[in-house]
Amino acid sequence: MTTIVSKPGGIGAVETRLAEAHIALPAPQPAIGNYRPVRIVDGWLFTSGQLSWRDGAIVHPGLLGQDVSVEQGREAAAVAALNLLAQVKAACAGDLDRISHCVRLSCFVACTAGFHRHATILDPVSSHLIAAFGDEVGVHARLAYGSSALPLNSPIEIEGIFKVRA
Repeated sequence: MTTIVSKPGGIGAVETRLAEAHIALPAPQPAIGNYRPVRIVDGWLFTSGQLSWRDGAIVHPGLLGQDVSVEQGREAAAVAALNLLAQVKAACAGDLDRISHCVRLSCFVACTAGFHRHATILDPVSSHLIAAFGDEVGVHARLAYGSSALPLNSPIEIEGIFKVRA
């Protein structure tokens, strides 16, 4: 395993990992209601639910098992993960190396009652976090929910809890 060390004034370890994985983060999305996308309290960072937004539209709107294929759901999950990371980066004043632990993700999959492939759909979310933060910091607990509908007809919504270095 390669250890990446941040250099003062240079690119950080997390940004280096993202670049090596050819992962580019979007601009963080503004809240769509009366809430904040991220809150940091006593060294804990909590994100609001992040949807599968890309270029101003929901990627693959609808329900898994009806309107959205497994492959489309995985793509939507990856997009939501990038939006989550963008929010975390903004909350950390652009320094993702401030994250000491990815603690837990809560993931919602808009799906039909008979759809049961939540883990398959959500694995790209976990993969992006591990690619960004590495095995030690990026590994997390994950909770998956099936839902009959999500905001703006998004097939995926994810929120995260992170520990932040001072």
